[in-house]
Amino acid sequence: MYYEVMIARRAAKELKKLPRQTRERIAEKIAMLGHDPDNSALDVKPLENLPAAHFRLRVGAYRVLFDREDDIRVIAIIRVAHRREAYR
Repeated sequence: MYYEVMIARRAAKELKKLPRQTRERIAEKIAMLGHDPDNSALDVKPLENLPAAHFRLRVGAYRVLFDREDDIRVIAIIRVAHRREAYR
């Protein structure tokens, strides 16, 4: 049930700007998401008003916005941002 995780260039840049400890926490959650996106330990919710991302993963004060294709088992990370900036 593993999914391939693809990280967009914008999300990769946003991750690099974060402090190392925060970046490691987010990377750990993204890895868990790739192993099992339906894991109840992950705080994942569907989004309604963002056309690019259909789901969000909460990691503390940060949000990982992503899209999920179950047919081909791919998760595309679109954005990683602080919660006050993530939905703009």
